[in-house]
This record gives sequence, C-alpha cells and structure tokens, in this order.
Amino acid sequence: MQADILHSDIVIVGGGPVGALAALRLKQAGRDVLLIEARAKDAPVRDARALALSWYSREQLAAAGAWPDSLPATDIDTVHVSQQAAWGRTVISRDDLALPHLGAVVDYPALAAGLGDALQQQGVAVCWQHKVTAVQSLARYASLTVEDAAGRSRKLTARLVVLAEGGALAESLPGIRRHVHDYRQSALLAEVTPGLPHGNIAYERFADDGPFALLPHGERMMLVWTRTPAEALRLHDADEAAVLAELQQAFGERLGSFTAIGERAVFPLLLRQLNSVVSGRVVMIGNAAQTMHPVAAQGFNLGLRDAVGLAALVATAADPGDAAVLRRYAAQRRVDSHAVVGFTHSLIRLFDGANPLLKTLRGAGMNVLDSVPPLRKRFAGHLVFGV
Repeated sequence: MQADILHSDIVIVGGGPVGALAALRLKQAGRDVLLIEARAKDAPVRDARALALSWYSREQLAAAGAWPDSLPATDIDTVHVSQQAAWGRTVISRDDLALPHLGAVVDYPALAAGLGDALQQQGVAVCWQHKVTAVQSLARYASLTVEDAAGRSRKLTARLVVLAEGGALAESLPGIRRHVHDYRQSALLAEVTPGLPHGNIAYERFADDGPFALLPHGERMMLVWTRTPAEALRLHDADEAAVLAELQQAFGERLGSFTAIGERAVFPLLLRQLNSVVSGRVVMIGNAAQTMHPVAAQGFNLGLRDAVGLAALVATAADPGDAAVLRRYAAQRRVDSHAVVGFTHSLIRLFDGANPLLKTLRGAGMNVLDSVPPLRKRFAGHLVFGV
C-alpha cells in the first residue's frame, strides 16, 4: 500500500466487476475512493465463466468507460425458454422492449481486463495484491486491517467501507448473518459447437435431468448445465461424444447436431444471502450481499445494479457513511434483491422433476406468458432492468 494512504473517504474491498464499477462511478462523481484487490495487478484472471449481461448492465459499464468497442462480446437479441419433452415455451425479443439488444455475453477475464484499463485511465487509486483481514465500524469512521503481499499489516480508515467480495468479512460485523441454502447441485460449464448458427438467441431449457442455458458465444455457445454433483463430475470426465449425445437428447435439433465441446469446469451451487446489507459504516454489495443459482442469469446483473444504486446515493452525500444514507440504500435495493433471489429460487423448485402433470402446468404458464404481450413485456423488463 502506498505509504501516504492512511485514510480515504470511501474504501471498496474487492476489485471484481461489481467493486470496480462502483469505484469508477464514484470517481466520476468526484469522490475520494480507494479500491483494494487481493490479486496482483498483472496476474491472469482464471475464471471459466461467460457472463450474460443485460442491456442495462452493458450500458452502465459503458457509461463508466469499461465497455470499449474492442471488448469481445456476443449480443443476445432473443431468449427462448422451453422444457424437454413437453409443450409450452416463451420467446422474449429485443423488440418487446424496443432495445438494440437484450444483452450480451462476455468472458469474465475480458470484462475484468476492460475494467482494469478503465480504472487506470481514470486514475482510480487501487491497492493491488493487498488483503483486508479485519473491518470494524465506529461512530465516525470505519477501520480496516490491510495486509500486503509480504504479510505486513497496517491500519486504514474510511468514512464508508464497501465490501464487494464474497469472503467472510461481512459475517464478522455486528448484526450480520448469512443464510445459506445448498441446492445439492453443481453447474457444468463448457463451450459447445452447434451445427447451425445460433442467430444471437440464448436458450433456457428445463430438461428432465436439470435446467441448462446455451448462450451465444462468438460462433459457438456456452453451456451452463445444472446437474447433481455426481452427474456434473461424470459429464466433466466423460467422453466428448457421450456428453454431446446427452446434450443433444435434452435439447433437440433447433441448432442442428452439436459437433464439439471444449474444456469443461464444474462449480457447486449455493444460495447465500445476508439478513442485512448494512452494518454501521459498512455496506455489502454484489457477492458480499448475495450469491444465487445461475438459472435465468440474474446474479451478476443484480450485483452490478447494487454498485450503480450505491454510487448514485452516496455520490453527493456530505457523509457517505451516514446512517440515513445507508438505510435509504438498503431500502431501495431490498425489493430488487429479494424479488430476484425469490424468482430464481422458485424456478429451481418449480422446474425440478419430470412429473407429467407438473410439466403440463408449467407449459401452460409459459404459453400464457408468451401469448400476452403486456405480461411478456413486463417480465422482460424485470429481467433487463431489475425490479
């Protein structure tokens, strides 16, 4: 850490996309902000995820200077939702919301690189390769214990601390508890090659053995398949032809025959949500506040809306850590976060299993949503802009 930095108006812990976006927006508003990130500045980002960003998220990143024209992203113009071996489907189009696109798919490392460039170009103070080991909220300021790469510790103070990383710091704060629900599922991630062009359509398919998404990813598609942990590991290690045959059976022929599958990765799936996102002069956003199931691809977009909402509220506050300001933030974000978490959790329960009667009811619900334009547009608006 730079020797002259002992106090900052706002300290953000976690330099991932959510923390970086918050830092950029606050810097643009003229606030004194310091970003602390455990990763070394030039260390490669090892994350296999391809992120499905809503149009709103993309626009917020662009406004922050973190969506350059050179960013390798694939547009999503349509979302097609269906279930295996049963009638009923919903198709959401960019035309429903009169938008250029519904969203875009971008690799996590590419987005992180774009944000890193924006931080440097806009002069945001970043302490790379530093770890926050403790945080304490006092009446007039918050105190952090920060450790550098050599293990040396020092104290830092701020009027507001923003936790934007998914570690255990939040749970050390007074009054904060984390609810954890284990879905007993894992996500298999892999890039697959379809036989036909994807046409910038993202597919959400509720298959008998677990829901999966196929996201347009260049000329290929990124598969995110929810299975039991044992099944996900089996698919991870299985022969390529066997995995493709299983995917083909679950998806059908809309994209022709799948011809190849790339490197595979497996992640456990948990719901984690705090009982409160504020404790004194500390506020939690993004993964520090909630992580959720990847079905419907809402978790990352929700975190970016956290960053935008917080920056908008504290940008002009005389004291960014004032209790009234943070209460207002918590109240404003509560509806969106609880609605998205509840919707995602309900989808997993509603589409779990292959009961014929339940399939018929689900199909009827999807057909109603598809055939009633005002209802479909309202639903699409929630997916793109939040609740």
